[in-house]
Amino acid sequence: MIHVEKPSEEKLKQLGVHSWPVWTKEESEFPWEYDEKETCYILEGDVTVTPEKGEPVRFGKGDLVVFPEGLKCRWKIHKAVKKHYRFG
Repeated sequence: MIHVEKPSEEKLKQLGVHSWPVWTKEESEFPWEYDEKETCYILEGDVTVTPEKGEPVRFGKGDLVVFPEGLKCRWKIHKAVKKHYRFG
């Protein structure tokens, strides 16, 4: 479901991550639904995302995370998050 990896600098360059928009959010908790696939690279923060039907997934700084289209989940931001993101 949610895929998390520690990417190499080479992979980040191939994906063009550093040219993606940046999203930031303070410590909080909220429901979220993905209309399309999202790939993001975490620059700062500590987050747990719990799918509606699944186990919690925790990730943070240095992680590349892929959320599938149609995912319904709950975000819990333990430490303010800053990430590059791309949809589709």
